[in-house]
Amino acid sequence: MKLVHTLEDLRAALKPYDSPAFVPTMGNLHAGHLDLVRTAKPLGDVTVASIFVNRLQFAPHEDFDTYPRTLQADCDKLATEGCDVVFAPSEKELYPEPQGFKVQPPAELADILEGHFRPGFFVGVSTVVMKLFQCVFAQAKGPRYAVFGKKDYQQQMVIRRMVQQFALPVTIVGAETQRAPDGLALSSRNGYLSESEREEAVQLSLALRALARDALAAADGLPAHRDGLEARALQALAARGWQPDYLTVRRRVDLQPPTALDAATAQSLVVLGAARLGSTRLIDNFEI
Repeated sequence: MKLVHTLEDLRAALKPYDSPAFVPTMGNLHAGHLDLVRTAKPLGDVTVASIFVNRLQFAPHEDFDTYPRTLQADCDKLATEGCDVVFAPSEKELYPEPQGFKVQPPAELADILEGHFRPGFFVGVSTVVMKLFQCVFAQAKGPRYAVFGKKDYQQQMVIRRMVQQFALPVTIVGAETQRAPDGLALSSRNGYLSESEREEAVQLSLALRALARDALAAADGLPAHRDGLEARALQALAARGWQPDYLTVRRRVDLQPPTALDAATAQSLVVLGAARLGSTRLIDNFEI
């Protein structure tokens, strides 16, 4: 496995290959990230992972400075999974000058849910992903693949729309959320949880599953009852000491509130949630 830090070295490492399969990450890797690499491995003739903590997607009050940087441990894990190239640029390498040009996703997709509670988040995500695509795929002659996890459901949708609207020659592949035995979605931020918080953390996924059951039970009456179901789910989680941002039922196609037709259509809905437990903010989702 090759570890490269500059764009010049990345291009040299990828020059012999035609069809990269790419996994962008912010490092501090866990089993969920490694599953993305395993998903990517058979798709191309070279498997590439990036490790870059992207300042553009962090608000000033968020954890950019304290976000764990574990490059050597990450590389060890990636080598075990058969990753071929790791691109770990410095901030100066990826942003040699202030990034004045940015990708602005449409408000109806990017300013709701995560975008509402983290303003500017998807601008930062879209901009860095666009830039990383240019770095990794610029020399490719064959199919280009990028693998993203479904745990970041809205993020994956934003990236898919970006690829579609810019006619980028990249196929986005979604990988299923990896979970601990108790059902907690794997996340780098799980490492922030205390022992007691870790035991409690599974309640977010349980709350979403309960909301999904209630939504299915409501059937075509879901549009009229959705607000009440969501409020009850929020109140139940808050009663356990959480600070929930949202627990909601949306349609998969665009994350807008479902209509009666959506509610009556099989496999058309998704429940999504974000909540803070202590100082740690967790997200999760389930397609229903």
